[in-house]
Amino acid sequence: MSVIQVQDLRKTYRTVQGGIFRRSVRTVDALCGVDLAVEPGELVGLIGPNGAGKSTLVKVLSGILVPDSGSVTVDGRVPWRERSAHVARIGVVFGQRSQLWWDLPTGESFRLLQSIYRIKPREYAAQMEQLVRRLDLGPLLPVPVRQLSLGQRMRCEIAAALLHQPSLLFLDEPTIGLDAASKLAVRDFVRKLNQSEGTTVILTTHDISDIEALCQRVVVVADGRVLSDGPLQWLRDRYGRYREITIECDAAVEDPDAVWVRRDGDRTTLRFDPTVVSVAELMGRLSDRFLIRDMTVTAAPIEEVVARAYRETDS
Repeated sequence: MSVIQVQDLRKTYRTVQGGIFRRSVRTVDALCGVDLAVEPGELVGLIGPNGAGKSTLVKVLSGILVPDSGSVTVDGRVPWRERSAHVARIGVVFGQRSQLWWDLPTGESFRLLQSIYRIKPREYAAQMEQLVRRLDLGPLLPVPVRQLSLGQRMRCEIAAALLHQPSLLFLDEPTIGLDAASKLAVRDFVRKLNQSEGTTVILTTHDISDIEALCQRVVVVADGRVLSDGPLQWLRDRYGRYREITIECDAAVEDPDAVWVRRDGDRTTLRFDPTVVSVAELMGRLSDRFLIRDMTVTAAPIEEVVARAYRETDS
């Protein structure tokens, strides 16, 4: 049974534009018939341009927003109708919002959340011991939240979302603004949480390296619709099928099955479709025609793949 089941989900916002004397109401379709199913234990990346509907979808799934129409169940519950039971089984981290108390020591924030979630003392102690060890939180517990660095606070936010041991975790931009070391620490923890404990994770991010490092499955959302849903390699195959071959050679290299991209000194880069001409065939053909000193073949960067997916949707 799917832990998340979404069918024909729709949500519209109405915004007022204009000044005091002339106003108009603008309708924005944030979600336009979204269908989605997530199985227990999956780690799903949710990506899309700004305004695509990602955050709206997460807010509906977490029970914060009520949709206009469509059906949604999360772990068998309708999020906004069974809110108390629902929030007891999910964890939510919004990268730009805090669930910790700004002026309190971090440890006191955790104890307040223990009371809110009604976690038994023995369960709380065991979970805290594990989270402190795995996220290296010991030195941070007496520090007021306002004095934490961004990376430290994000580790504490993730711990706060996991205190009640949810089976489903929503992460909305968890690495935004973090330095490289903090990003790696967050990714490593999320990966281990998913693999060792089977926690289902929905990750919303603009950082494509998060997707490459973590996600078994990628859902691309644009204009309130699901553009594609499948493994990252499927996204590459559909929107980033081409390869680039860079040849170090004195001559101006060209081939009828490849498109010239650029020339930098004695290095020429060509773009080709491996379904039209294989890598081996192209390399052999170029080697026969030119005196080549070096040759490398690379796949399209994932950022370009995703950008192309967005552009094709807009068109």
